[in-house]
Amino acid sequence: MIVESKLNTAAARYSRIVGAGDYWLHPVGEGQTLRITDLEGNQAVDTLFYSAVDTAERYSAVDTIREQGNIYLTAGTRLISNLGRPMLRIVADTCGRHDTLGGACSAESNTVRYAQEKKCMHSCRDSWLLAVARHEDFELRKRDITHNINFFMNVPVTRDGKLTFEDGLSDAGKYVELKAEIDCLAFISNCPQLNNPCNAWNPTPIQVHIWD
Repeated sequence: MIVESKLNTAAARYSRIVGAGDYWLHPVGEGQTLRITDLEGNQAVDTLFYSAVDTAERYSAVDTIREQGNIYLTAGTRLISNLGRPMLRIVADTCGRHDTLGGACSAESNTVRYAQEKKCMHSCRDSWLLAVARHEDFELRKRDITHNINFFMNVPVTRDGKLTFEDGLSDAGKYVELKAEIDCLAFISNCPQLNNPCNAWNPTPIQVHIWD
């Protein structure tokens, strides 16, 4: 569902460009709004959310899908934690739908999906693990890297229940906005994947904004 935002980027309290293949780890307080913008189009933004109070509570794809009865995320979707609590709500979306089934690329998935020689290519899981090692103050560990959202990514489900990775639905300047219902940590890997069409084989930067 397409819902445009009324927020002005000039009034945002925080703004940052996140390069292709880079990570972003930042608190989003209760009541604050986070916008993720696909600057050039067709970029996949792999995203995890945690409770800032206790990171053992985190975004759950299973609970979110069950509660809303839909495998895709869009305006109006509430992101549910593994404890059954609403964490964030998508309040604006100019892309239309987002994936939460396809998972994140890793050395293992690169090998299984593509070829043995792709194993050492940079991946979203590598980005998250690098961030965890560099930011011990957030008290995240390897085991905390669980199922994620793929904002802007197009992963259709076939008639026989299989997932396919297709050319993205997003264009340059499309965005998604989420309002936090609890104090959260937002953890992004701006996907570096070169082997499937989710980002047109061309990873590009994104921009994040936060409003009070």
